[in-house]
Amino acid sequence: QVQLVESGGGLVQPGGSLRLSCAASGTGSIFRLYTMGWYRQAPGKQRDLVAVITTGGTTNYADSVKGRFTISRDNAKNTVYLQMNSLKSEDTAVYYCNAAFPLSGGVYWGQGTQVTVSS
Repeated sequence: QVQLVESGGGLVQPGGSLRLSCAASGTGSIFRLYTMGWYRQAPGKQRDLVAVITTGGTTNYADSVKGRFTISRDNAKNTVYLQMNSLKSEDTAVYYCNAAFPLSGGVYWGQGTQVTVSS
């Protein structure tokens, strides 16, 4: 059973930075074969894609975070990161880690971590 645990959320002032981490367990040595992503959901809104990184390291970002956020992965640690810089109030949301295993179609979610950008 794949489990994802996010950490690193919190309260930050506008213009500040945070780094989110998502540690995966239950994937064994094939974590590198998972496409990993970060999504976010603000109150009253749908869950939207923030960033994704493929098995080959290709990344893709929502337009609203391009140039400010960076997704990366450490396959040796079964962990994916989201570095968030120049944070804005509109980045406030619960951030969810997502793992997709293309070979089986399996999709997994973490429990989410709150990010609040406010002065």
